[in-house]
Amino acid sequence: MDFTPTPEQEAARELAARIFGDLSTPERLTGLDGGTDAELWKALGTAGLAAAVEETGLLGLVLMLEEQGRTTAQVPFAASCAYGLLAVAAHGTAGQRERLLPGLRDGSAVATGAFPGRTGIMVSAPEGTAPEAVADGDRAQASLTGAVPWVPWLRDATHVLVAVREKVAHSLWMVRAADARCEPVELTAPWSAGRLVLDGTPAERIGGPGAYEDVLAAARTAFAGLQAGVCAGSLARAVEYTNQREQFGRPLAAKQGVQLRAAEAHMDVEAIRVTAYEAAWRRDAGLGYGSHALTAAWWASEAGKRVVHTGQHLHGGMGADLDHPVHRHFLWGRQLDGYLGCGSEVLEELGELIAAGAHEGGESA
Repeated sequence: MDFTPTPEQEAARELAARIFGDLSTPERLTGLDGGTDAELWKALGTAGLAAAVEETGLLGLVLMLEEQGRTTAQVPFAASCAYGLLAVAAHGTAGQRERLLPGLRDGSAVATGAFPGRTGIMVSAPEGTAPEAVADGDRAQASLTGAVPWVPWLRDATHVLVAVREKVAHSLWMVRAADARCEPVELTAPWSAGRLVLDGTPAERIGGPGAYEDVLAAARTAFAGLQAGVCAGSLARAVEYTNQREQFGRPLAAKQGVQLRAAEAHMDVEAIRVTAYEAAWRRDAGLGYGSHALTAAWWASEAGKRVVHTGQHLHGGMGADLDHPVHRHFLWGRQLDGYLGCGSEVLEELGELIAAGAHEGGESA
C-alpha cells in the first residue's frame, strides 16, 4: 500500500490547487449568490483536469477534490467525475464511451447522480416493475418514471445517472437532463440542486451487475476526499484566526484548550484523508474496496461534522457571522455529513458487509 502520488497525480493536484486558489476566493463566492461558478468550471475544463482523472485514477481525483474543498469552490467537479467520467469509462460500452466521454472530459457536458441513499431508489419503470430493457445496438434502452427528492448539481447537468432498484439488485441508467424535469431545491450547501421528475423518460443502461455498487463506492470515496479538503480549509482558517486574535494580551492559540481542540480536529482531518486515500488506491489497483469506501464515508460523516463545528467554535462570535468564510465550510461539512449516507447508516451497511463476508468465508468486495 503506497499513497505517494505519481508525478501525474501530483501535477494534477498542484494545478487544481492553483486554479481553485486563484478563482475561488471569498469575494467571488459571495458574488455568485449560491450559483455555480461558470468561469471556474470553464477554466477547469480548459486545463484538462477532468480528462486527467482517466489517467490519474480515483486517487488523483481525491487529491484534486481536496483542493476544491479547501476553497469550497462551487463547481460540480466531484459529481461530474464520479457519476459521469469514471462511471462511463469503467462500465460504459465502447459506443457510450465514444459518445459521452469527450464532453465530460472538456466540461461541455456535466453529469450528476440520482442516488437518494437509504430512502430507497424512487425511480422505476411503469407499473412499479423493473425497466424493460430493449436492445439497441450496443446499449439497452428503457423508459423511467418516478422522482428523486433532490439531486446535487441537477440545475447544471446535461446527463443524470439514475440508480433504479430492481427485484434483487440495482441498475444504472443514463438520462439526458433535457428529457427530464428539474424543480429547483435549496440545500444547506450551494450545490445547484433540483428535484428530478421522470415520466416515461428515455434512458440507456450503463454497465451490468456490480456497476451500481462500484459507482456508489467511488462516489463515496470522492466525496470523502472533498470533505477532507473542506475540513482542512476550516481548520486552517481557525488556526489563522486564533493566532491573530488576542485575549488579555495573548493570542487565543496560546491557550491549552484551543490547542487541544485544534489538535483533535487535525487528527480527524488526517483520518478522513487517509481512509479516502486507501479506498481510492485500492480501486485504482483493482482490489476490492467496498468496505474501505464505507470506512472513508463514515469518517467523512462523523469526523467531518466535528471538524467544521470546531472551526466555527474557535472563531468565537465571528463564527456566528453568516457572511464569514468559515461558515461556508460549516455548511459544506454538514451537507457532506449526510450525503450518500450519514455515519450511522454507513456503519450499519459496513457491519452487514463484514458479516456477509465472514459468512461466505472471505471479505466481500
